[in-house]
Amino acid sequence: MKFLLLLPLLFLAACSAPSSSTGHSELGNRPGPRGFRTVVLDAGHGGSDSGAVSGSTGDMEKTLALDTARRVQAELGGGFRVVQLRSDDAFIDLDERVVRASRSGDVLVSIHYNSGPSHIRGPETFFWRVDSASLARRLQQNLAAAVPGESGNRGLVRRRLRLTRNPSIPCVLVECGYLSNPAEAHLCATPAYRQQLARAIASAIREQAARGDAGMGPLPRHLDAPPSRATDARE
Repeated sequence: MKFLLLLPLLFLAACSAPSSSTGHSELGNRPGPRGFRTVVLDAGHGGSDSGAVSGSTGDMEKTLALDTARRVQAELGGGFRVVQLRSDDAFIDLDERVVRASRSGDVLVSIHYNSGPSHIRGPETFFWRVDSASLARRLQQNLAAAVPGESGNRGLVRRRLRLTRNPSIPCVLVECGYLSNPAEAHLCATPAYRQQLARAIASAIREQAARGDAGMGPLPRHLDAPPSRATDARE
């Protein structure tokens, strides 16, 4: 009799327990994804939007980002279905990228190269949603381990951007390095180095799919905020 009385309570607990499976959420206040198979890769910028341009090598961010995204897809092999938001030198509005990513896959990784004061260098990874935190940590750890020691580690940054807040799937934005730093720009211009970065990104995606949040420490608290807009102070 006691067992029968407990059944409704057990059912309610099971329904309310957080799940690490894939799915969509407008706010992302849930555990990180696990067991996913469709990865959306977003090569930053494109077309008339070149992104950062290296004063040392002349390389444009849009070109390096697309090349890196293609390398990540190759590194992932046949274990995942990969959707490239752009496969050529095309401009896609940020809000359109959000829409396409949300309807196309389980997780989104947006790939960029950075620009700033010439003395700054190193990778950094941006996230906002709770369900994106562990993937962001894995990406940053792998990228920091892949770059030369003197290149530094810019770390993990929680920032509300259109590509870290607005998709309905876990989403992160990776800055692979600073094209404004002459030494790092020359590294990023090297195909072998971009392959190294791509391998680190792909490895983080595989680890997240296999382990979910395991080993990544406590999840951050949920921050309720409206979707990011083009009028925000920083995009």
